[in-house]
Amino acid sequence: MDRKNTSPQGETARVLVEFLEVAITSIVFLKGFYPSEAFERRRYMNVVVHRARHPQLSGYIHSVTAGLLPFVQKGLVERVNVIFYDNEHVPIEKFIFKIIVNQSYNSKVEENDLEFALRAFLIKLTVAEPLTKPLPSGSSWEVTAYFRALPQDSSNKEARMWVPTDTKQWLQPPDITPIKSMSSEPLKVQLYLEHPNPSEPKNLGV
Repeated sequence: MDRKNTSPQGETARVLVEFLEVAITSIVFLKGFYPSEAFERRRYMNVVVHRARHPQLSGYIHSVTAGLLPFVQKGLVERVNVIFYDNEHVPIEKFIFKIIVNQSYNSKVEENDLEFALRAFLIKLTVAEPLTKPLPSGSSWEVTAYFRALPQDSSNKEARMWVPTDTKQWLQPPDITPIKSMSSEPLKVQLYLEHPNPSEPKNLGV
């Protein structure tokens, strides 16, 4: 990518998508879904993080986040969720990144400021385990994205990568636990946890 000719939104999207790849990997590591040996330590934004060793795991996370790039750049991505399910594919915990990219921002993006703000999310994630719930046996996880809209030319290959989710929905408003938020133009990000309301019915319909 020629950064000299990149728009503020394009540069912001590049930094954010790279960050999301690391953050999602950190969340999966945090949850202990795989043995710790499945990850290796590395430094990113001067924070010790984890990278998946297994090609399929790292490939899945990379392809999902890289697939978001054109949509983030256009301001079309509202939320990116890392959802953990029980053995009946009912959500039991969601890590949610709420994203706003200012489409009218025309100044130069200060990449160092952006990375410094995003770095704080990675630090928060390293100590977020007490906020989370233990995973039951037979659990699973996936990454989903909520779009404000799909591009008009939704026949393009980027749009075809995304398919409607069959995730079961909670019937009651979820319990929300904030983790971190930032606002550093042209980007705003909130990270929070969602858990089912204690009054949520145990058997959800599709």
